[in-house]
Amino acid sequence: MELGQTPKEIRQAIRQARYTGGTGGLAPSYVQANLVILPQAQAYDFLVFCQRNPKPCPLIEVTDPGNPEPAGVARGADLRTDVPRYRIYREGQLEAEVTDIVTEWREDFVAFLLGCSFTFEQALLQAGVPLRHLEENRIVPMWRTSLACRPAGIFRGPMVVSMRPVPAPLIPRAVTVTARYPMAHGAPVHIGTPAQIGIADVRKPDWGEAVTILPGEEPVFWACGVTPQAVALEARPPLVITHAPGHMFITDLPDHALAVL
Repeated sequence: MELGQTPKEIRQAIRQARYTGGTGGLAPSYVQANLVILPQAQAYDFLVFCQRNPKPCPLIEVTDPGNPEPAGVARGADLRTDVPRYRIYREGQLEAEVTDIVTEWREDFVAFLLGCSFTFEQALLQAGVPLRHLEENRIVPMWRTSLACRPAGIFRGPMVVSMRPVPAPLIPRAVTVTARYPMAHGAPVHIGTPAQIGIADVRKPDWGEAVTILPGEEPVFWACGVTPQAVALEARPPLVITHAPGHMFITDLPDHALAVL
């Protein structure tokens, strides 16, 4: 399927429902973002939650109430239609997974866009660090951990991490490369033994798809923007809408805009 090359062209294909798949590997060199939408009554608590937990929730844009256009990062885009798949949670329960939220949209909705680890993946590839989920055409695996986020108002719960297997000699390089992107989760939060952060089986992710870990590789874990979905299950707000894991919003920002030189 021809999606086009620019973020705008890809968003148009998503808006027209010509593409509903994962966004890993699409629009390389452009920032992809996690999405959280909340009623204004809960938005302040979530804003504070993000400020207190910048590793899993690095804020790159917040919209005005009722306005679905994230003009600061993608002028003309529409957060009601331009994400391949959305998840709707009510009282902490997943109610539906849909391809647009036009009928769900309310005038008091505030949308948050959070940095995503997809941003540093191009830099990892350029540094010679392999990315197994792209090689195997899978959605990056993610887990709920025993690492607690700092609470804010009603929002509290565990950090979610994504994992990429890295050959042991390349781990220092992977740490250095990703540390340059603090607005895209930055350096890893854990390397090696999954059980130390509450992951019972590295072959069974809570979100995404399992990937092969080859001999000589170590699992490397980064904070993940799916954390708000885990927090929603804990906090049980009346309503929260997010992207489906691996189905991100593609912005017009180049990846280097989030890099610290």
